Amino acid sequence: MPWEKSFDEDEAVGKAMCVFWEKGFEPASMADLIAGTGITRGSLYNAFGGKEQLFVKALLKYDKDKRRAMLAELEAMDDPQRAIAALFDGLVEETVADTEKKGCFLVNTASELTTHGEEVNRIVRNGLRELEAFLRRSVEVGQARKQFPLTLDPEATAKGLLAMIAAIRVLGRGVFDESSLKTIAAQAQRLLR
Repeated sequence: MPWEKSFDEDEAVGKAMCVFWEKGFEPASMADLIAGTGITRGSLYNAFGGKEQLFVKALLKYDKDKRRAMLAELEAMDDPQRAIAALFDGLVEETVADTEKKGCFLVNTASELTTHGEEVNRIVRNGLRELEAFLRRSVEVGQARKQFPLTLDPEATAKGLLAMIAAIRVLGRGVFDESSLKTIAAQAQRLLR
């Protein structure tokens, strides 16, 4: 008799995402994943193939539900200056509210890329490139609308802003307090003047 799934796969991936996000790939054991999803070891292997494959699905879910949703919301503002300010203010607010100090699943994964295969590396690179592209487009549109100085190099500015986003996400996991994170966000705004 063929194996039949008795759980919602998307819900299971969401629960696994929380386990991986909190612990990281290597430290998250199969026991953690079983406890976190409420699914047996055999069912996890049958449905997903293994830990790495489940991680890929979890990272893709995070990318779609969090990063892409956030970018769509920011793009819809149609005001680059306001969108970038909202991005940084939102990151600080979210980071301060993150009592578990989980940070950003995508940025966390970027810091452990050597432990992953090419598919995870591709997801992380694409996610960060898309964020950088949004920032570059925002600078270019802001320059066209005379919100940002023409002396700014859109590509270099986007890279600097992306680095500040990563800094907020990493340092906000316990190294920097709210005031320090707000300083980084304010400095990001100064880059655009």
